[in-house]
Amino acid sequence: MKLPLLLLLLCLGSAHAAGQAPLAAAAVADATRPDADRARDADRKPAEMLAFAKVQPGQTVVDYFAGRGYFTRLFSTAVGPQGAVYAVTPQLLLDRLQGKPLPPPVSAEPGRANVHETVGAASLNVPVKADLVWTSQNYHDIRIWGGAAGTAELNKAAFAALKPGGYYIVLDHAGVAGLDEAGMAGLHRIDEALVKQEVLAAGFVLDGELQALRNPQDARTARVFETGIRAHTDQFILRFRKP
Repeated sequence: MKLPLLLLLLCLGSAHAAGQAPLAAAAVADATRPDADRARDADRKPAEMLAFAKVQPGQTVVDYFAGRGYFTRLFSTAVGPQGAVYAVTPQLLLDRLQGKPLPPPVSAEPGRANVHETVGAASLNVPVKADLVWTSQNYHDIRIWGGAAGTAELNKAAFAALKPGGYYIVLDHAGVAGLDEAGMAGLHRIDEALVKQEVLAAGFVLDGELQALRNPQDARTARVFETGIRAHTDQFILRFRKP
């Protein structure tokens, strides 16, 4: 590659990254976000998450295991009316709930017409190819409930759901190196190296890591729900790319 072209690409990349910061900040500042979501911002650093995920207007985003919709709402605002957000509930979760109700759908909220709820298993059940598949603090649950086969199915489904060049981001509570199955189930944590191994085996390449939610004071030996460590666990954030 000739030097002028390389410099041009570097400049374009820097401009692209700089352009994401205002978009992320605007999504976080959205006045329609519930107070309960805003109360979690200091711990979840949503602007940094959106920038790391390279979310842009018009994109299709899959929020896998969306919970009460914290990130779903942020994605909805960021991608805008020309984009789409699919909040995918794992079939494994529905099996465990045994008919108990899920949180109210985000798509029913005013201004959230670009949000769609689906149920995913071997397929994420999204009708178009996505730019981003995002899963936050729950990859370990799929591994606990479905074993290695469960996360292998998820990773394969994420790969199939993405456009070439699309991103798959896994954010989760860090466990100690080599944490076994019993440790995962008891602590609701997972070994970062295991996640990398499993996702790379599905055909992804590791594209980036973010340290924004690291906490070196967390010994990684307490359950993530315990008072004092809840919302302050050491968390890894991995960005994978579909070649």
